[in-house]
Amino acid sequence: MTDTKGIQKDDDQELVALCRKGDTDAFEILVRNYQKKMFNIAFRITGSMEDASEVVQDAFFAAHKNLKNFEQKSRFSTWLYSITVNTAKNKLKQNLTRKTHEPHSSDDPLYADSSAKRMEPASDDPSALDLLLKKDRQKSVQECLNRLEQDFREVIVLRDIQGFAYTEMADMLSLAEGTIKSRLFRARDAIKDCLKKLMGDR
Repeated sequence: MTDTKGIQKDDDQELVALCRKGDTDAFEILVRNYQKKMFNIAFRITGSMEDASEVVQDAFFAAHKNLKNFEQKSRFSTWLYSITVNTAKNKLKQNLTRKTHEPHSSDDPLYADSSAKRMEPASDDPSALDLLLKKDRQKSVQECLNRLEQDFREVIVLRDIQGFAYTEMADMLSLAEGTIKSRLFRARDAIKDCLKKLMGDR
């Protein structure tokens, strides 16, 4: 097997096969390989580090429990990320239901600068003022993400922040690529409008 693209898939298939036989070490390897990206996805969708940690834990539990049902029609990573997205969506629904019975604050301390990724490329030689503006924009981007409906939030997280291909997203979300592109277009417009309001851009 000299195809480098097949190596990761073959490695996962072998580890999955070992997991199905009860090999806990094999599952630990899968956890190490994927927990960081799963956390990033969960954080961007939920807007909370605490919730993201819980989502990743629940997603791995669900994946381990349902390995016997994984048909290997897609990459293991795609299947795992789809579980992460669905778990994060469920967590978000729980939070929204809970918040309907609580006073709402627009100053929730959920915007961690060190974890936020910008949606624009960095300049080669930023000034001190540029850095301050970018830092401010990082918080604003996450706040705008938190305001999006979850269907729009997940596509912009997966495409613009995590960089997944449309084909991968279609597998993860069980949606047609055309639907994903349509939602992404609307999500990007919503983010732009939100940023203009928050930052006073014209």
